[in-house]
Amino acid sequence: MLYLIATPIGNLKDITLRALEVLKEVDIIACEDKRVSSKLLHHYGISKALFSYHDHNADQVRPRLLSFLKEGKKVAYITDGGMPLISDPGFKLVRTCQIENLPYTVLPGASAPLMALCLSGFSPDRFYFSGFLPPKTTARSSALEALKNMTVTLIFFESPKRLVSFLKDAQKIFGDREGAICREMTKLYEEVQRGPLSSLIQHYEVTPPRGEIVALIEGASSLSTLSEGEFEAHLEKALKTSTVKEAVDMVSKAFGRSKREVYQRALSLKEKKESIS
Repeated sequence: MLYLIATPIGNLKDITLRALEVLKEVDIIACEDKRVSSKLLHHYGISKALFSYHDHNADQVRPRLLSFLKEGKKVAYITDGGMPLISDPGFKLVRTCQIENLPYTVLPGASAPLMALCLSGFSPDRFYFSGFLPPKTTARSSALEALKNMTVTLIFFESPKRLVSFLKDAQKIFGDREGAICREMTKLYEEVQRGPLSSLIQHYEVTPPRGEIVALIEGASSLSTLSEGEFEAHLEKALKTSTVKEAVDMVSKAFGRSKREVYQRALSLKEKKESIS
């Protein structure tokens, strides 16, 4: 069995009793960074064989982890903090387990995006988690442009060094919307700064941020500025990576359009593409 185990995002006490129980029972623990995970495991008196599994070595290490599972061993997978698979290579490990019919389960726990959503005071009814955007301004601006008309709360991961440039790009694309920066969550110096993007830029230019950061931006208040051409562009993009049903569901939720309207438009776009080809 593969166990995907959530770990604390800061405070070591934020681990579940079930997680500790399973970590003590497994044969092997795959982790993002041995140095980080060793602190958690040592704190709770757990000593196990550790395998480093991250973006740079995942393709090489994954076959070995799968071989352990096929031998009947219990394998745990943990990240440096939070839920596994969120912005890390655990996703490919799960997909391979599905393909090879290997059992796995998830032990839930701390989640930085969800905690930040609760702390921010923004609407939690509907939200869009975008993870880390591209580090360079041109690519990041393009990614933000694709999100500017979404009426849901937007959630991002960002590094302290890039936070100000991220906020400046966001202000150019979104205007001076309300934003919130959640920093060092669950730790001694936990901080939530909320206000217009302009004030957040000013604050962090004077006070450079440190630690883990989750940035949130309120959704668009109105879709009146969304032209039909822009709407079709978003739908076409969704259709390239998803089925018609998935694309319709995603776009209708994001832009407040009825599923019937979006479905008819999707069929029209598909027919147009097929006639051209």
